[in-house]
Amino acid sequence: MHALKIINKKKYCKFHLENPYLELMKSIFNESTYQEIVDRLHKISPASEKLWGKMSVAQMAWHCQIPIKLAIKNKKYGKRGNLLIGWFFKKSMYNDKPWRKNLPTLPKARANEEKEFEVEVKILLELVDELYSLRDRKDWNPHPIFGNFTPEQWGKLEYKHLDHHLRQFGV
Repeated sequence: MHALKIINKKKYCKFHLENPYLELMKSIFNESTYQEIVDRLHKISPASEKLWGKMSVAQMAWHCQIPIKLAIKNKKYGKRGNLLIGWFFKKSMYNDKPWRKNLPTLPKARANEEKEFEVEVKILLELVDELYSLRDRKDWNPHPIFGNFTPEQWGKLEYKHLDHHLRQFGV
């Protein structure tokens, strides 16, 4: 039998059905989750076939670097992105629900040309390592589109993005 868990959030309660098949969103800042991502990245190969989408596996590895670089740089951006989009979609960036397949990609994050698999995966692994090393950083600048995230939300966002694309290639 599944237990009902109550999570207090400000003036309301959020209910979550504890279910062994429904896992709470992981964070790249958790050691075992970080290791899971590294292990999964080592399982992809140039022959990995996409289950959905348009990117090749090398393009996916390049694409996944972009949000990690954004978090690592911790740069202040002068202009904010589309606040309406940010407001509507911010919680989906780090909540427990997996992203649907074939979501649109920001133009700057689209790989329009083929990439070198070994090079892109090596860079991605280095960035994942660097991001994990920042797990205790307290001050994170706002995301240019979605605004302020807590360190926990940054960790969940980065995990969720990597998990989405690794699932895209069956890993």
